Amino acid sequence: MSTPAQGPGTRVRARLDELGLSLPAVAAPVAAYVPAVASGNQVHTSGQLPFIDGALPETGKVGAEVTPERAVELAATSCLNALAAIEDLIGDLDRVVRIVKLTGYVASDPSFTAQPAVINGASELLGEIFADAGRHARSAVGVAVLPLDSPVELDLLVELDGPAAPDSAPAV
Repeated sequence: MSTPAQGPGTRVRARLDELGLSLPAVAAPVAAYVPAVASGNQVHTSGQLPFIDGALPETGKVGAEVTPERAVELAATSCLNALAAIEDLIGDLDRVVRIVKLTGYVASDPSFTAQPAVINGASELLGEIFADAGRHARSAVGVAVLPLDSPVELDLLVELDGPAAPDSAPAV
């Protein structure tokens, strides 16, 4: 529960602090797109890779070069990158009233079939941050390859407490 003395973004930021997490700088797009777009009271993110300080910490297929356990961590990192893109667009993650949908992609060795377990890294993190508002619809898809040979990629659809400001534009 927020107190009147708390400023913008305090609730979600406080929860991230409790979890020992912080939002990274928004990753620069690797092609012709923006990190997030608002439409009415929703924000859609572009696919987010698990960049840390502008680089992928791991590359390769899950179940071959990347362990499933490590891929779970990378899914959580991708999720933090998506939240950073949302915050950059709307200014305050406390405006998020619901995580609507998460779509996760896992670059998979042909024998690997535990994509849902990998994407749980992001789903569980959203639950830890947003509680019931973090419960969402989801797809977890195995693919042959992802951009830059990333093991995971995800995108989010979130609902806001009202329309995004008409002049809100993503940082480029």
